[in-house]
Amino acid sequence: MSSTSKSLVVGVDVGGTFTDLFVLDEANGSARIVKVPSTRGEEARGFMNGVARVADSAAAIATIVHGTTVGTNALLERKVARTGIITTRGFRDVLEMRRRDRPETWGLRGSFMPVVPRDLRREVDERVLADGTLHTPVDLDQVRAEARSLLEAGCEAVCVFFINTYANPENERLAVAAVRELWPNPHVTSASEVLPEIREFERCSTATLNAALQPVVGSYLGRLEADLRAQGFAGELLVVQSNGGVMSRQTASDLPVRTALSGPAAGVIACAAIARAAGFPNAITGDMGGTSFDVSLVANGEAALAAQTAIEFGMVIRSPMIQIETIGAGGGSIASVDASGMLQVGPESAGSVPGPACYGRGNMRPTVTDANVLLGRIAADRPLGGGLLAALDAEKSRQAIEEHVARPLGLDVHAAAEAILTVANARMAGAIRLVSIERGHDPRRFAYMPFGGGGALHVCAMMREAGVATGIVPRYPGVTSALGCVIADMRHDAVQTLNRPLAELDVADLQRRIDELSAACQQRLDSSGVRFDDVREIIALDMLYAGQTHTLPVVLADAGKAPVTAASIRAAFEAAYTGAFGRVLDGIPIRVMNLRYARIGVRPKFDLKVLAPEGQGSTAPLGMQRVFHDGRWHEAVRYARLELPVAARIEGPAILEQADTTVWLEPGFHAEVDAHGNLLVRLS
Repeated sequence: MSSTSKSLVVGVDVGGTFTDLFVLDEANGSARIVKVPSTRGEEARGFMNGVARVADSAAAIATIVHGTTVGTNALLERKVARTGIITTRGFRDVLEMRRRDRPETWGLRGSFMPVVPRDLRREVDERVLADGTLHTPVDLDQVRAEARSLLEAGCEAVCVFFINTYANPENERLAVAAVRELWPNPHVTSASEVLPEIREFERCSTATLNAALQPVVGSYLGRLEADLRAQGFAGELLVVQSNGGVMSRQTASDLPVRTALSGPAAGVIACAAIARAAGFPNAITGDMGGTSFDVSLVANGEAALAAQTAIEFGMVIRSPMIQIETIGAGGGSIASVDASGMLQVGPESAGSVPGPACYGRGNMRPTVTDANVLLGRIAADRPLGGGLLAALDAEKSRQAIEEHVARPLGLDVHAAAEAILTVANARMAGAIRLVSIERGHDPRRFAYMPFGGGGALHVCAMMREAGVATGIVPRYPGVTSALGCVIADMRHDAVQTLNRPLAELDVADLQRRIDELSAACQQRLDSSGVRFDDVREIIALDMLYAGQTHTLPVVLADAGKAPVTAASIRAAFEAAYTGAFGRVLDGIPIRVMNLRYARIGVRPKFDLKVLAPEGQGSTAPLGMQRVFHDGRWHEAVRYARLELPVAARIEGPAILEQADTTVWLEPGFHAEVDAHGNLLVRLS
């Protein structure tokens, strides 16, 4: 455990059940994992407990990279700061009107409660036109009066959101400066600083959520850093963004909206790196935790990015983030029989507290984990990873399944447990098809990589359901997100609306804007104090044909190497449009909506072979275990997964155990250990 030099890089992922740490010692190239129980509501305590097990002193740690769900959970639970909005007169309801979408697509019912109530959304006189013309100067006396009124109403944060500031932010800049003069804390958000992009609702929603999260995320990260400094930590504290890159602690405090989906994004980054190293540039990832199943797609070695996401209905964040589809199908998802006699699994979850029935903490309803325990896929008499529980109570699993599923359906208790897993597997496979087939990707061209504590129990089922030929179980599935924290590069994204016909685009002005965004993003890299092996940039334009609504992202591959011209932009757009839709629309004018820029600081990498088994290892079985599968009992061979040497081949049925997960290898499947310590699962 001790380390004499400041050579440790630590990735920390705080989940609902466990806090996972991946520790890389850059001095000798070794790696190890640490897993401790999370402390619900006091995430920093679990974080610090994990750090205390990394080294004798935090002074030995050079860098800590944190994937956090604090911001996401605060939004989902509506535990954000009391926030006010100061906006253009006549536009106080932009946040509430949204895009006139409905919570239930085919129903007339449903309600939406905005993060900021109407009485805290205040209007002032000012107006900028869509072309950037200053129509009405901002009344700063009104701005100051409304700011004071919001403070009296108990607001801790405020967002200044004026119409059309993507075209001319001057009024908003003046108003923000006036508010900051009297606001007692730094939690003042300018919408044009967070998102200088056309579309008023998306800009308002993103900036407002940023303001509401600043006190929550900022105070959490501030306390965390103070605790680390008190323990002797003198290195850099970095935070994973939803785009898969990392940022400094200060940037995360200023722009906490970019931490949404931080933990799952880190996991996808790790999966992409592991899959590339294993020779699979195309992979579908499935993160199965206690509450949810998060699915993403990696194509040609890169995770797919989306321009925006909705954390919950109406809570839209427009910021580049890894495309992740989430369903309520985790280990704690509750199984029940509805009024029509149909078996349902999720989305309600027992979570980590009280947890599945087998935890013995008061929950009496069956979960996916209870089904796996009853069927023998999880050994009840062996400790749950990280020291959470010494053993599981299989009898409580039996009672819960018997009462709530078997009796209502007239099934044997083991058939009922298998039915629970069948429904859960079908739901998870549906999510896999959503990110693959429904987006034009053939899953047969992809490998499937499960991670999270529960993913490896279902790897064979997912391969069968989705038609995937190869499964890749990482060396440490339960700490994949923590590994991603160590792998991720530093990345900063910026956007600026242009809204010009291509025929009228001033390419010299475009190059000037690219240079400005480059300088701003580079400044953030420089201020982080992090060493980079290289710096890369991505320059793209959002483009469309005149009359269309939705844009197409067009990467300007050679923008940083050769001058940008209208001809090169047209060629790039037509190539991208043809790739997406199979043809171009001759004779229709092309329009350029937004300039997007990303600057990436490439952090030092390590060879993933450090995860491979050391020495000769052992293929000696630990014993036998009875497992119920496909309607009958099987004798499965038990192995210590981490003891298996490179090139070892295991035939199913088999149970492969390790501290952070269990792998269930069905009959008819086999697994081989590759040079990086992964299990490659295939049909025999």
